[in-house]
Amino acid sequence: MSQPYSIGTVGTPWATKEKQHWLHAQSIKRSYQDNVVTKIAELKKAFTVEQYGSLNYSERTFDLFAIKSPNWDINKPIALVTGGVHGYETSGVHGALEFVEKYGQHYSQSFNLLVLPCLSPWGYETINRWNPNTVDPNRSFYNESPAQESQMAANYLAQYDENILCHIDLHETTDTDNAEFRPALAARDGVVNHNWNIPDGFYLVGHTQKPQANFQKAIIEEVATVTHIAPADEQGKLIGVPLEQLGVINYDGTKLGLCMGVTNAPYVSTTEAYPDSENATPQLCIDAQVAAVKGALNYLLESSS
Repeated sequence: MSQPYSIGTVGTPWATKEKQHWLHAQSIKRSYQDNVVTKIAELKKAFTVEQYGSLNYSERTFDLFAIKSPNWDINKPIALVTGGVHGYETSGVHGALEFVEKYGQHYSQSFNLLVLPCLSPWGYETINRWNPNTVDPNRSFYNESPAQESQMAANYLAQYDENILCHIDLHETTDTDNAEFRPALAARDGVVNHNWNIPDGFYLVGHTQKPQANFQKAIIEEVATVTHIAPADEQGKLIGVPLEQLGVINYDGTKLGLCMGVTNAPYVSTTEAYPDSENATPQLCIDAQVAAVKGALNYLLESSS
């Protein structure tokens, strides 16, 4: 259990005053325009780019983009990749972009690729899990969502849902989960915080309603060629959840309002890189995210052959 958070009163959920206090304490630490939008613009040379919405926060506008295979073929299945649902999880955003840049044209021969690289640009700039309203977009994928980031993505994806074969949602688990985000969450909700053991290495979260064990195994095997896979803790768990297999746990993504539950895709997985490991680097985490997408798509190609 951590020390009480700096905002609010222990045991009392935040009201508007506390939420505004939290928001005023945030600051811009990097540029969505420079780091993400410019890279998306470069990809227009070889891919189709669509704007699916705009967020207006703090008198600023953040345009939201989807990257698509250049020659969309309704006879091909759709492979969906999402990143930056939690804006602070850097390798998810840049892993999605690097996958498109390096391998997008290759996999577009077999799939209609659909990539939303950064769902939460305000979170990306301020390095936050929440949006400015203290709402977690990755717990907000349900009807009448309180998070614009989630609602806009869901609305856009609805037109494709029947043809989406797989969905890989790129995330990170960082030391700041325990240092900042879980304590803030407990303070916001007026409950006691209990930190979890952060796994040292890469792992996956599958969907309990469609776990697809062999699919998850193929992703882990591909990522293992790039970086280390997180071992289970002494209770045989990762982040408090029993291990399903090496490097894999399962959540009910639909019930929890997670991004991986936003479509009816039969093959889904949420990745979790660990950038704070002594054995990791920012680029290694990006490489692991790219490997995860490749592992997923290679499995589907081999299964259909």
